[in-house]
Amino acid sequence: MGIIKALKLGFDYFKYDDDGNIQETQRAVDEVSVDIQEGEFVAVLGHNGSGKSTFAKHINALLLPTEGTIWIDNMDTMKEPELWKIRQKAGMVFQNPDNQIIGTVVEEDVGFGPENMGIPTEDIWKRVDESLQKTGMAAYRHHSPNKLSGGQMQRVAIAGVMAMRPRCIVLDEPTAMLDPNGRKEVLEAVHQLNRQEKVTVVLITHYMEEVIDADHVYVMDEGHVVMEGTPGEIFSQVDMLKKYRLDVPQVTLLAHELKKSGVDIPDGILTTEELVNCLCQ
Repeated sequence: MGIIKALKLGFDYFKYDDDGNIQETQRAVDEVSVDIQEGEFVAVLGHNGSGKSTFAKHINALLLPTEGTIWIDNMDTMKEPELWKIRQKAGMVFQNPDNQIIGTVVEEDVGFGPENMGIPTEDIWKRVDESLQKTGMAAYRHHSPNKLSGGQMQRVAIAGVMAMRPRCIVLDEPTAMLDPNGRKEVLEAVHQLNRQEKVTVVLITHYMEEVIDADHVYVMDEGHVVMEGTPGEIFSQVDMLKKYRLDVPQVTLLAHELKKSGVDIPDGILTTEELVNCLCQ
């Protein structure tokens, strides 16, 4: 069993009337089964409303299944005594860093989580130092988070999660509110943590270009996992991706059209460099 395993996971949102009776049920996640191995970089793709963020909140036990089971490091999220341990194992970074940053100074914010865990003060500052170094934010430790750019604030949020020493990090559309430079900063920090610290990463996104370097990709639509595989396997199915309303990168579309016109190139071209190399052979 991987560090994150879901088996036929289902979740319903309920709408209640004024008397507290269930008026409407909406199935947000339906029979989702995944098995994510420790140290993997996994991307979950899907358009808005596909169920990907609802699934993400199950990894940190912010939501509990209506049906099925999800285990985090062999711990069932439905078992209440395990919740504290699960939330220490699985850290979460949200779309808007304003919702996650509460300190008035960067280093205080990063140390907030370890302090709540009861970590001794000396160890807290060691963790703060390490986390700020790993996310490239050490030079800003005495700054106010409100004075930082969006990308820098998101890296502070990631540092705050890292300071709690999780086994995996779930990032729920962390670049959705950022400009291209901010997106690049955040993704580089996350990939570095995955490569150097072997932290398992689950990236929730609708940006296709963000999944190119992932180990494995899941595509969700209407609460279901509808595609899964390596980035190359997923990107090779251009028509399927269009069906699920995902924006295929221009280089992948160009390669797809060239192949349809008779040019001998492989499926699933991911980068401009890869396309140029294929055309120049």
